[in-house]
Amino acid sequence: MGARPVLALNIVAFPKEGPIEVLGEILRGGAEKAAEAGVSIIGGHSIDDREPKYGMAVTGLIHPRKIVTNGGARPGDRLVLTKPLGTGVVATAIKRGNPRPETVVEAVEQMAALNRAASEAMVEVGVSACTDISGFGLLGHLKEMIDASGVGAVLRAGDTPLLAGVLDLAEGNAAGGSLNNLRFAEPHVAWEPAVPGPVRLLLADAQTSGGLLIAVPEEKLSDLLQALERKGVRTRSVIGEINDARGKIRIAQA
Repeated sequence: MGARPVLALNIVAFPKEGPIEVLGEILRGGAEKAAEAGVSIIGGHSIDDREPKYGMAVTGLIHPRKIVTNGGARPGDRLVLTKPLGTGVVATAIKRGNPRPETVVEAVEQMAALNRAASEAMVEVGVSACTDISGFGLLGHLKEMIDASGVGAVLRAGDTPLLAGVLDLAEGNAAGGSLNNLRFAEPHVAWEPAVPGPVRLLLADAQTSGGLLIAVPEEKLSDLLQALERKGVRTRSVIGEINDARGKIRIAQA
């Protein structure tokens, strides 16, 4: 939404008998990412729990007239995605023991990458709307955007970035949440027959720490892509556009 995070509280659940060095590594990783984001951790809360859980409650600042919501997309806007899809598939494949090591490394790198630079770029340029891609997958979050904006959208599957090697994993490693995402989206989506099954799954893949999906006026597209490049955002793919087919998403292969 274009805000600047300032303060955070750690929220920790961990078993009393669990290895304390693992908890230390979890907290160290969180502290490093908070520092990278310019956030001060000022305290936190912890409880005894059999299943480890970790997160942060974050407070930030934003000018009330400069909030970027998911409800401002307009027909003619282009859609830009700032991280490849597939982290949900990779996480499921890790549980089943069958991903390639290089695929895991790339997925972890993407999940560890902040969206800070992409957010700063879009605020600098001025865009119509934005949403992050997380548990509802690309299709779910795009559906939220078009519903909030009263518009429709076209996606080009062939232009949508995917993690290397994830296409080979998709059909056997779709998480239950991702399958639910696809079932939710199906009534609102018109697929070109050429879009293959694994790609359809990945467009609904539940992401952890996914990228930003930005709707930007066509006349600002070049400025946004240049700003993203200048700020070091590696993925900056133009994957579709907004149209006036209210509530509907058309998926083309190219």
